[in-house]
Amino acid sequence: SQVHFEILRGHSDMVSSCHFCCEDTKILSCSYDRTVKLWDVDRGIPIQVFEEHTAPISECNLTPDDRRVVTSSYDNTAKAWDMETGKMLWTVEHEGIVTSCNISCDGRYMISGSDKENTIYVFDAVSATVVSRLQGHHKSTITRCCFHPDNQRVTSVSYDKTIKLWDMTTRSTSITINEGHSNAISDCCFTSDGHYLCTASWDRSLKIWDIKTGEFQCHEPVSLSQGHEGSVSSCLFSQDASLVVSGGYDKTIAIWDTEAGCKKLSLKGHWDWVTDVAISKNKKWILSASKDSTLRLWNIEKMDHISSVTESRKAGGSKIAQCEECEKPFLCLPRSDSEVISRCVFCRLSS
Repeated sequence: SQVHFEILRGHSDMVSSCHFCCEDTKILSCSYDRTVKLWDVDRGIPIQVFEEHTAPISECNLTPDDRRVVTSSYDNTAKAWDMETGKMLWTVEHEGIVTSCNISCDGRYMISGSDKENTIYVFDAVSATVVSRLQGHHKSTITRCCFHPDNQRVTSVSYDKTIKLWDMTTRSTSITINEGHSNAISDCCFTSDGHYLCTASWDRSLKIWDIKTGEFQCHEPVSLSQGHEGSVSSCLFSQDASLVVSGGYDKTIAIWDTEAGCKKLSLKGHWDWVTDVAISKNKKWILSASKDSTLRLWNIEKMDHISSVTESRKAGGSKIAQCEECEKPFLCLPRSDSEVISRCVFCRLSS
């Protein structure tokens, strides 16, 4: 690919999760080598290592103020850490391996998904006390759980192919989607305004759901397909929701134009599965984590000038159109069924 990238070496086993933090100057990653590392982006080296877990770490996440880190591990614990000192603040024992963890945007709550009875735990993130414990929430392993930006709802996805939204206030499941994907769902993420949810699946597709309406089962999701040659392992919206980035078992990262619902570019270079992806706030950098023990930092600043991106637009006969509803410009792709699309993905979803 014509995208310049740097390889970050420092983990000795599969890197399972990665994030940009501290205004894109640092990177947080965790690995099956049982460590969490904080990297300096400019120097490309780890500057802090968090070591307390005794088994592979499945996920790491951090508060929006970058002060605290939460981790989940196959050692049956979830832990919280002070970002500045690298000290562990608390640890919570689970029955069974912990497959996912997330912290609410206000930093008050943490959730984790445990393999034992497919349970979701909600904790007070300061005192580490359990606020809710949802047993049998899914019929199979929970692959990812995350907070809605309003801090009031939690979404979770699973090998059981379902998507669930759970309400913190009523303490009940408000929405279950059973027909969304035809295979295990590996990841989910919200837009920063909480209006849309993206899900990634082993059925090789990603789907974008409008959840603002509150009854999004009745809306057909927008499907992003033909981006990966195998299972999709991760997905993330850019801050402004104009892009979705996904990683797959085909060792590639796909960058999607959300409004057009099409793939812009594939990034190739990893030697094994891509396990997680991140995108910088300014949309200049994409970060990927892989089973090949490395992280890669891709510079996509000049992506729109890459010949394959411009050629695919020409070949597809796509043109920039103005959405008749929100009046924003969007990349309009021709449809096989001669249907004229006059509205962007977001307006089509919310109608």
